[in-house]
Amino acid sequence: MSKVKKLENAHYELLLIIPNKFTEDEAKAIDEKVKKQIATFGGEVTYAEDWGKKKLAYAIDNYIYGYYKLAEFDLEGVKLAELDNFLRLSNDVLRHQIVRIKKRTAEQIAADKKKSEDLAAIKKRLKEGGAEKPEKKESAEEKTSGLVAEDKKPEPVEERKSFKKKTDLKDLDSKLDDILDTKDLI
Repeated sequence: MSKVKKLENAHYELLLIIPNKFTEDEAKAIDEKVKKQIATFGGEVTYAEDWGKKKLAYAIDNYIYGYYKLAEFDLEGVKLAELDNFLRLSNDVLRHQIVRIKKRTAEQIAADKKKSEDLAAIKKRLKEGGAEKPEKKESAEEKTSGLVAEDKKPEPVEERKSFKKKTDLKDLDSKLDDILDTKDLI
């Protein structure tokens, strides 16, 4: 048995932001150039997704929008530094991030995508204020217990009414003079 472990390609995820100075077609060409570079380093792209043009959280190099591209690929760890250096030196890529992840099947990717879409739909509904609270279904015991214990209803809370009396400047001046005339200030 050999003591040398066989080198396997690790699985990575790459997120690119391409500045909006390029058209959508040019952004796709840049994405293809990056995928070709991954293949040049001996990697294999297993999944790619185009997230489209989105607004950045903050301006980067005076760009407010960018094209987001996601790619999952297999690559040797030794070659990863070269890919990172290529992306860092590229003027076509605004930002990039490479993260090592577990390899996912197509079914897992589809399930994760559906979960994120469902979550986005719920957030959108909540943001629009259209989310209504689901009605609570009462059991038979709760319905009958409400009939027996009618006197346990909470009492209405009285609103506090604060009336501010307007003070005259003459009253304020006289009070201030009284305070200043006293010898107990020090």
